Amino acid sequence: MSNNKTPDPAASLPWWHPDAFETRADALVCRAGAVKSLRDFFDRRGYVEVETPALQVSPGMEPHLMAFKITLHDIARDNVGAGRPIYLHASPEFAMKKLLAAGMQRIFQLARVFRDGERSARHHPEFTMLEWYRVGAGWRDLAEEAAECVRSICGPVVQHNGLSCDLAQPWEFLSVAEAFERHTGIDLLATVEDPLAPDPDRLGFLADGLGVRTAETDTWEDIFFRIYLERIEPHLGIGKATVLHSYPASMAALARLSPDDPRVADRFEIFVCGLELANGYGELTDAVEQRERFTAMIAQRVAHGRDPYPVDEDFLAALTNGVPDCAGIALGFDRLVMLAAGVERIADVLWAPVVEA
Repeated sequence: MSNNKTPDPAASLPWWHPDAFETRADALVCRAGAVKSLRDFFDRRGYVEVETPALQVSPGMEPHLMAFKITLHDIARDNVGAGRPIYLHASPEFAMKKLLAAGMQRIFQLARVFRDGERSARHHPEFTMLEWYRVGAGWRDLAEEAAECVRSICGPVVQHNGLSCDLAQPWEFLSVAEAFERHTGIDLLATVEDPLAPDPDRLGFLADGLGVRTAETDTWEDIFFRIYLERIEPHLGIGKATVLHSYPASMAALARLSPDDPRVADRFEIFVCGLELANGYGELTDAVEQRERFTAMIAQRVAHGRDPYPVDEDFLAALTNGVPDCAGIALGFDRLVMLAAGVERIADVLWAPVVEA
C-alpha cells in the first residue's frame, strides 16, 4: 500500500486565489475575532493601545538576529541622493520603553515586526507581535496575566502538532536550572559561576556525557541551545502550559538580575504544546548596566560572524532619565491564533503571507 498523500491542489495556487483562500478562511475569521478579544482584554485592565514606528536606529541586539536594513532619505536635512541606514524593528521594545519613560503606566501594542532568514511552519519574515508593559509589576505578574490572556483567546484546551494542552490547569512554573536537572541531570548553574561569562568547557564536558554533539569553537550559549533544543524544549507545555523562568544572566540582556541569585535573570518564556509562545522580563532599567550588556551582545554577534547593530543611544538616554520598575512581555500573536484555530502553519493565519521567490 502506498503511503503517498494526495497532493493538495490549493497548495500550488497563489494565496489570493479563491480556492486557496477558502482553505484559510475559518482561521482568518478566528484571527479577526482574536484581535477584538485582545483589545477588550487589555481595555478591561486599564491598558492603553499605542503605536510606535517600525523604522528604528537599532532593530534589537540579540546575537542571532538578522534584521532588514534600509536607507532612509530625509529630504529636509539630507543632501540630494544621500541617506542614512535604518532598520525595520524586530520588536517594538525600545520605543515602548521610551513611552514608559514619558510617563505611561500600562501599554500594549499589536506590532508588525520583521526578521530576515526566518520562514518555516512556525516562522515568517513579517509577523505580528503582541507586546505589553506594566509599571510596578514583576515578571510573575506578567506571566499570570499572559495565562489569562491566552485562555481568553484559546479557551480551556488546545491542540497543536498532535499534542494537547489543558490551559485550565494551573500552569507549571519551572526554572531553567530545574528543567536541565529534570531532563538531563545537569547542574546548569554550576557552569555559570561568572554570570556574564559562563564556562563553555565545563558545559561541553557535561554535554559530551549526554551524547550531545559539541565542537571546540562552541560558545557556552551554543552548547546550551544544543542541549536545550534536543533534550528539554520537546517536553515543555505538554499536557499543561509551562512557564520556563530564571534564565542564566548571559541570556537575558534586557532583564534585571534576580535578587535571589545573580547567576540568573528575571526572564521567562511560555510554552504550549511544545510551541514557544511568549518571552517576558522583569525589565532592566539601569542605563549603565544596560550599556554594558549591549557591549557584551555586540561582542557575541561579532564572535558569531555577524555584523554588529548600532546601539540606540536615545533608548539609553530614556533609561538614564528614568524608566520605573516594570515588567514586559512579547507574545507571538500569529502563534496564538494558530493554537486558537487549530492549524499547524503560520501562513494559514496570515491574511496575506509574504510571497516566496
